[in-house]
This record gives sequence, C-alpha cells and structure tokens, in this order.
Amino acid sequence: MRARLGQIVVDCRDPRSLVRFWAALLGGDPVDRARGWSHVEAPGVRLAFQPVAEDKTVKNRLHLDVEVDAIEPAIAQALRLGATRIGGTVTDDQGSFQVMADPEGNEFCFVGA
Repeated sequence: MRARLGQIVVDCRDPRSLVRFWAALLGGDPVDRARGWSHVEAPGVRLAFQPVAEDKTVKNRLHLDVEVDAIEPAIAQALRLGATRIGGTVTDDQGSFQVMADPEGNEFCFVGA
C-alpha cells in the first residue's frame, strides 16, 4: 500500500472565519465549501477547516510549524490578524521558535528558517 498526505484538517467552530486568518497568514485564497467546510491551499499541503459543535478545551496533540525568515515580523502580522502569543521566543541548539495560537486557540509555531 502506498499512502500520501492529502490535507491537514482542523476542527473549529467557525471555518469561514478561521480560513481567512490562515489564508492571510500563509498566502492563498480562502475557499468555502459545502457543509460548512473551508480550506486554503497552503504551501506544501491543503489546510482544511471542519465545523464542530464543541470549543477547543485542551492543548493540541498536533501543531503546525510555520517556517519564517524572521520571527518578530511574523508575530506582529499574526497578532494583527487575531492570533495570540504564548510565552516568549525559545532559542535552543536547533534554532528559534515562538508558540502562537490562532483565533480559535489552535497552537502553532513560527520557526526561524
């Protein structure tokens, strides 16, 4: 059997709103689909948003690492779009990263390229 990753799906309360955040952050056009789904063709893979009834209540078990040329300008842009910064920027032997949360609280990291 051969398998490949087709898309990453994020459960959320408001796909139409959240896809616009991610489209603005990553580039690309938001696409609203049938049954409340939305998606954006992000670099490398489609990022889809599926409507669910419940709010996010615990830390993600999976998160996106978004590579950026410079972390601070990326943070500033994400904050303007409605993201939240979680803690401070961490630097270790692998480089630097900043944990963020999108407008619905889904964690992601900006990683210095």
